[in-house]
Amino acid sequence: MNKRDYYEVLGVSKTATQEEIKKAYRTLSKKFHPDINKDDNASEKFQEVKEAYEVLSDDQKRAQYDQFGHQDPNQGFGGFGGGADGFGFEDIFSTFFGGGTRRRDPNAPRKGDDLQYSMNIEFMDAVFGKETTIEIPKDETCGTCDGSGAKPGTKKKSCPHCEGSGQLNVTQDTPFGRMVNRRACHHCSGTGQIIEEKCPTCSGDGKVRKVKKIKVSVPAGVDDGQQLRVSGQGAPGVNGGPAGDLYVVFRVRPHKEFERDGDDIYLELPITFAQAALGDEIEVPTVSGKVKLKIPAGTQSGAKFRLKGKGIKNVHGYGTGDQHIIIRVKTPTKLNEKQKQLLREFAEISGDIPEEQSSSLFDKIKRTIKGD
Repeated sequence: MNKRDYYEVLGVSKTATQEEIKKAYRTLSKKFHPDINKDDNASEKFQEVKEAYEVLSDDQKRAQYDQFGHQDPNQGFGGFGGGADGFGFEDIFSTFFGGGTRRRDPNAPRKGDDLQYSMNIEFMDAVFGKETTIEIPKDETCGTCDGSGAKPGTKKKSCPHCEGSGQLNVTQDTPFGRMVNRRACHHCSGTGQIIEEKCPTCSGDGKVRKVKKIKVSVPAGVDDGQQLRVSGQGAPGVNGGPAGDLYVVFRVRPHKEFERDGDDIYLELPITFAQAALGDEIEVPTVSGKVKLKIPAGTQSGAKFRLKGKGIKNVHGYGTGDQHIIIRVKTPTKLNEKQKQLLREFAEISGDIPEEQSSSLFDKIKRTIKGD
């Protein structure tokens, strides 16, 4: 095949330095990169620039090219280059041994993308579940063009570049002779169809962004970080494929009294010194209401009690957790004189008389006179 001179491609002289060659390549690669330049021949020019740089940037390849040109006897039939007209070992193995991956038909039905939504819920709603409605922004099939992307009254047309096949034939020279390789048409992205008059609503995309209300059933017992799959509420499918799914991730707000660990609940319960010493029967809050709990005489701070089955119902139906009560004995901070006297008598009987810290020197003198 006829190829342009590599120096001409990069726009440099044959005496150009490596720095000049590199600078020319950077400028031209940006100019013709397919992601930036949308011209039909930009991709071919980009590959031509890349191929020229690969040869001229290598001193050995450049010397051989200066002597033999494109037809280098040391390189076989194909000469230099691994660009659009080059042929590498991957192509050889793909041609003869079925290497590489099978190309997916761009017009085949495909499932839409899955979406994710983070949902904040209260502690009790996580325990017992609830029905709610959420609003999420999502792509919907355009109602103006029914997802075709074409202006109403018009249709997609067969791509003139690939004649509707979605593939282009690229002739390549190989060590085994000249071969034809089929590649996806970059003009129609392999679909075989182009839109001449785009839909005014979706601008040819076939989808529009809307805010949709979706009913969600929060399962009883769901925990923070767990998720729920809502089938068919994701992004719309492609080419008639099914819609994706919506995954709702739950974020449970903490409770002011209860602390959760799996399906179990923990509660710190404050009681008085008298209740701890003499024992008592008190009401304890649980997620399902108050229950009575017997406090044995002599209960120490930090003691634990279990209320079986008073925890959270397992979200998968595997039973119900327990509630654990942790006792915290409160030390009184404000005592009247009678309470103090009773505690002194108690301490004296117990043989453990504390050295009190009085609020004033007058109180100490008064107790000394009294013999306290």
